[in-house]
Amino acid sequence: IQTEILVEKPMTEEELTVGGRAFRTREDFEAAKRDAAYIEKLKARYQLQKPQEAENLLKDLKDGKYRFRTILGQDFREETEELCAGYRKRAEESAARPQKRKTADKGKGTKRKADKRKKVTLDAYDADMQKNIKAELRRQEKNRRLIIAACMSVAVICFGYLFVYYYQADRTAKATSLLAELKDKAPVSDNIVSDVVIHYEDGTTKVPEILDEYKNLYNKNKKLIGWVRIDDTKDKPLLDYPVMQTGDNEYYLDHNFEQEYDKNGSIFLDKDCNVIDRNTNLIIYGHHMRNGSMFGKLNKYGSKTFYENHKYIMFDTIYEKGMYEVMYVFRSKIYEESEIVFKYYQFLDANSEMEFNSYMEEMAGMSLYDTGVTAEYGDELLTLSTCDYYTDYGRFVVVAKRIE
Repeated sequence: IQTEILVEKPMTEEELTVGGRAFRTREDFEAAKRDAAYIEKLKARYQLQKPQEAENLLKDLKDGKYRFRTILGQDFREETEELCAGYRKRAEESAARPQKRKTADKGKGTKRKADKRKKVTLDAYDADMQKNIKAELRRQEKNRRLIIAACMSVAVICFGYLFVYYYQADRTAKATSLLAELKDKAPVSDNIVSDVVIHYEDGTTKVPEILDEYKNLYNKNKKLIGWVRIDDTKDKPLLDYPVMQTGDNEYYLDHNFEQEYDKNGSIFLDKDCNVIDRNTNLIIYGHHMRNGSMFGKLNKYGSKTFYENHKYIMFDTIYEKGMYEVMYVFRSKIYEESEIVFKYYQFLDANSEMEFNSYMEEMAGMSLYDTGVTAEYGDELLTLSTCDYYTDYGRFVVVAKRIE
């Protein structure tokens, strides 16, 4: 009796492709197929040949009405954005063409009327009418002056805002440069010690020792918890900032290292993170400033080419040095408390290997590209988070694994 044994042949990368995207595992491939089928249903439901229906779909996608497990969802949203942009452009061009003709015709009519217009002076009217005309002219002149004054006030306010904005940005850049110089100097005193005291179960205590390079900075501000840096060129890093931590996540949104009000704020560690009894994941926040300061350049990681030249993040706590390798880059948002969805900003600890792996799968599915870097239960992670304006309360997130 002959028994035929069937061995399942591993699928090739070409066979694991959906919508032009290649997937690493059969599980991801199956999830992508479900996303693709769901997308086709949405296309049929919304009748995308109609501009308004396309706009409705785009709004629903941005509002998070539909959830996708793979990058195909992001591709679909971008495809819908391009479709809507095309509809809008054609609508604008269509509206502009008749407007030009109307304007031209109006100009001709105005010219003909001007030819027929006769010059009229005040003397042509009686005394009461002249009085009314002068009063109306005075009223119009007063309104004109008020409008000019209002415009000048708005201009002054705008210029004042820009001045303050760039002044604070320049002040922050200079202050950060001075802090970096202070970091490299020898400690002014050997008696600079941490305010933190570790209490052990046997009743003994220990004060963790601060690294020499951070003693001067800690002496200036006890809220210093570390320093984050991403290299770019030899003389100009992508970002290079002290990291602060307080009992809330509000103070350093608009205060600098010197504890002065500053719209740039500071880079700060989540209030619930602990660098001594360390969490699985340390989350660091910073503003996405348009001038590129703070985490203003973090979204450059949206490009895989950029990632390949900036794979490593240095994050030192004031007690120990650390080097991290980028694993995942994704867009997310701040969700309603009642929404049942992966919320990266609540991932500080994994209580089991299963829970840790679940978090990794969620982030891998959201990642804009595959870095090939993975993590195992027990690894230490670092998350950098900043604002992203692709949707309301949007966030741009970079997650890295500690390697040193």
